[in-house]
Amino acid sequence: MVRIVLARPGATELDEQERIKGTLDMPLSDHGNRQIVETARELAAVDIEVVYTSPCQAAFETGRAIGEFLGVKVKQLDKLRGLNQGLWQGKRIEEVRQKQPKIYRRWQDNPETVCPPEGEMLEQARDRIQSALTKLLKKHKNGVIAIVVPEPLASLIKNVLDGVKLGDLWKVECDCGSWEFIDVESETIVTG
Repeated sequence: MVRIVLARPGATELDEQERIKGTLDMPLSDHGNRQIVETARELAAVDIEVVYTSPCQAAFETGRAIGEFLGVKVKQLDKLRGLNQGLWQGKRIEEVRQKQPKIYRRWQDNPETVCPPEGEMLEQARDRIQSALTKLLKKHKNGVIAIVVPEPLASLIKNVLDGVKLGDLWKVECDCGSWEFIDVESETIVTG
């Protein structure tokens, strides 16, 4: 069994303004830097072997801080890049809710059916994540690894690994600096 520490990057200015990040590359804010120091301290007693991160700046900064604090390697994986939210990127969540109420509601209730304008469907991101997780679980058959990815990818990873319903992806968009354990049998990847 593999234990995964699924961590979300610390906050950026976009998170603090409740804006959609998508693939926008933003550094951590001062608050985000404080969050990752706390996360690293909380994970000090966990025997993490390696930290894998999304290539986005906030995730990499978070992963690097955890890796340095714990004295472990940090590796970026392109397949863990953020969900391309197209023309929504940089917009406030409230702005999308007001200007596109039907799409906003569908993203809340059934996000698999929505493609952000000029963006990426969740199914495309799920395929990337499944591919990355399959490789990681072949490489790590036991022990503890950390994966640092922004939302909504963290929710997608939980969905792929244990079938957890996606839920309201607008709500989780601004969840920053949190982490959780997911225990996984190495051959267990939930498809679709």
